[in-house]
Amino acid sequence: MSIPRLTLKPAQLRLIHQIATHHQLQVAAEALAMTQPAASRMLAETERQIGAPLFIRQPKGMEPTEIGIAVLRRARAIIREMASIETDVRGLREGYAGAVRVGAVTGPAVSHLVGAIRQIKHEAPEADITVDVMPSRELLTHLEAGEMDLVLARILPEFDSHDFNILPMRDERVVFIARSSHPLARSHSVTLTELAGSEWIMQQRGAPIREATLAAFANVGLPEPANVVNSPSLLLTMAYLAQSNAIAPVSDEVADLLIEPPVSAGFSRLSVRHDLRVSPYYLLDLRRRPLSPLALRLRERLAQSSQSPIREAWKYQGHDRPHRP
Repeated sequence: MSIPRLTLKPAQLRLIHQIATHHQLQVAAEALAMTQPAASRMLAETERQIGAPLFIRQPKGMEPTEIGIAVLRRARAIIREMASIETDVRGLREGYAGAVRVGAVTGPAVSHLVGAIRQIKHEAPEADITVDVMPSRELLTHLEAGEMDLVLARILPEFDSHDFNILPMRDERVVFIARSSHPLARSHSVTLTELAGSEWIMQQRGAPIREATLAAFANVGLPEPANVVNSPSLLLTMAYLAQSNAIAPVSDEVADLLIEPPVSAGFSRLSVRHDLRVSPYYLLDLRRRPLSPLALRLRERLAQSSQSPIREAWKYQGHDRPHRP
């Protein structure tokens, strides 16, 4: 014997949800701009379709039955999905809502992404923007899988660059930082020879900043530092530097963030006379996946910021609009 397929309508699911929320049919009907008789008829029809009562009347109001609880759980999930559809459609249509997920390596996250997002949120406060900071390989993997809309990353050999729309941004300058009370922090000039025996905290092997650091030692005939803590976490790096005489190679943008106001975290650049740079990063999105208006808006802001000074990231810090003297 076949079981009839349920064909509950969104209005029926919303009524079940409102009754469970307010415990009164009259209040639920008012919340849905219905009359009580109409709500009563809809509930009766819903229970007929399901083949069991969904609510029982108690002295304190209507309470869901065991079957009602099961139906309610599914109804709420469907209602949430329907709300998400409405939000996504509105965002795609107007570009002032919806969701966008963007990823970046640390330097451009600080120098470009913060300022661009601040501008977007100024224009579209309800925009749902998710940001991930991770190495280029992970970013490109997420982008290729369609799990990110935009990334600021380096193009790696194992990925086909023909899959991406590519906008050149800039390269990164590497500097060495330590706590301000570090013995070398006030030296006017620090050599790599002086640093070779120091304790270091760096990103994992293969990370561009670490490889640039190791190459700098090799270029002057020095072995790579042996006393190294490996961590991709900027937060852990800050904590470790603050409690030790360790040194960390970071991008110039990250050094600005940690050393200059408003953060002023108690770190200093070491005056090393070597110009260390890593390969350029790019603003990338998938060719086969058209961007939503919200994602296009963010891409435009990022493209504009690539032509602006590095401290564009702080343009909207603490202000609705740029400061004018």
